Amino acid sequence: MTPSDSARAWRLTLCLVGVLTILRLAALFATPFELYPDEAQYWLWSRSLDFGYFSKPPMIAWLIWATTAIGGDSEAWVRISALFLHAGTALVISRIADRLYGGWTGLVAAALYALMPAIQLSSGVITTDAPLLLFLSLTIWAYVSLPALEGRRRLAVAAALGAALGLAFLSKYAAIYVLVGLALHLATSPGARKVWTWPMALAALAALAVVFAPNLAWNLSHRFATLEHTASNANWNAAQLFNIRELIEFLVSQFAVFGPVPFAVLTGGAIWLGVKRRLQPADLLLLCLAAPPLLTVTAQAFVSRANANWAGVAYLAGSVLAAAWLLRWNARRWLVAALVLQAGFCALFMACMVNPRLADSLGAANSFKRVRGWEQGAKAIIARAREEQAAGGLTSIAMDDRFLFNVTAYYGRDYFRVPGAPPLKMWVHEARPQNQAETEAPLNPAFGRRALIASLEGDYRPEIEQDFGRTSGLEIVRVRLDRKHVRRMDLFVAEDFRPLPRDPVTGLPPKPKGER
Repeated sequence: MTPSDSARAWRLTLCLVGVLTILRLAALFATPFELYPDEAQYWLWSRSLDFGYFSKPPMIAWLIWATTAIGGDSEAWVRISALFLHAGTALVISRIADRLYGGWTGLVAAALYALMPAIQLSSGVITTDAPLLLFLSLTIWAYVSLPALEGRRRLAVAAALGAALGLAFLSKYAAIYVLVGLALHLATSPGARKVWTWPMALAALAALAVVFAPNLAWNLSHRFATLEHTASNANWNAAQLFNIRELIEFLVSQFAVFGPVPFAVLTGGAIWLGVKRRLQPADLLLLCLAAPPLLTVTAQAFVSRANANWAGVAYLAGSVLAAAWLLRWNARRWLVAALVLQAGFCALFMACMVNPRLADSLGAANSFKRVRGWEQGAKAIIARAREEQAAGGLTSIAMDDRFLFNVTAYYGRDYFRVPGAPPLKMWVHEARPQNQAETEAPLNPAFGRRALIASLEGDYRPEIEQDFGRTSGLEIVRVRLDRKHVRRMDLFVAEDFRPLPRDPVTGLPPKPKGER
């Protein structure tokens, strides 16, 4: 490929990513969809910046703090960084592919990544995946750039690699997969080992340690809360281990996450070229990066459970590999099919974002139910709180579910800023806090003298009632999400909070009378 061809491919990449980002930006500001409860939780974290939080490292809170400082606290400004981060990742992937295979591969790799169904979804919400993928792509770009550099430039890029990896760890601990992948490549490739010197390795490790140190210190001072939560998500103590159904569902979900054609090309190509021993050096590097998350999460799905996005790190390298193999095999029809399918999904998803009735008419209402109805529910809670304040006063508003706590904090933010408003608290279900809200805002006897309780779906209402001396004024609020789904909240006043001791073995409250 000539330099002019590479430059042309880069210009087309910029146009593709730029147009797609503009369309996503328009959809983001036009959508009526509300914040998902985890997004509301991240917003709540951003009101009090720290170097770590109960379930995640701090990067996502820092990003939301920055964007809301610019544009305010609306849903679009809470989410806006995600689509720019993914746009940046697509451009970096293009440079990685250009370095390894050439500019046209860079264009195709960027297109496969930018049009990936999971990336379309992730561009419309704010999650830890967006900064994670950008910083990991920068880490990989630095790694593939090292062989072409010399002297101080090579040392500087090695340090930048460590810093980018540190920022990835500040985003999500799934960054460990790329660290494992790089180690695996160095172990299997003598040529890769020759690039590195001890000063370069020390520079990379020092930069990683310096960047990641604040979060490590936070975990040390908080009994490794985030690391413990991350480990608990594995759920290896589940009653049913070796779950074939979970394994199959996870593998099938990857066709939806990456796209049916790219995932088939990635897995089929890896097996075929591996058996035939026709892997090029660049193929080996990218497989070393893609394999650890895919194999690890597949095994996790088999022994317990796994969310579809847990292996998302694999598709940074996977996008480049799928693009390289489609072009190497001259599989133009498959490439066109992949891009058309994924572009069609992107267009449909953005149309549903702007017009939720379209999603309802297509039978996809269930997919969007968690971004609907929260504001209406929060308004009902606040309206009842105002009534009770006028009648006899409240010492707190307490929730039994972290989702409800987070969205009420967000959609009731103006109310809770008013002097004299009762504070928002969490009724702690078990002996130990299970989330950030229970850790930072637990209900206690002082705030439980006269509390308005909001119980999501009423699931824990009997347990809550036995922790109080008196309860009164039950009100059941039903929020219609679509034609089929309704969300229920039980609102009632509870007085004289005296929580019963939790079971020393299970940590759970005693069962209410009449229940077995």
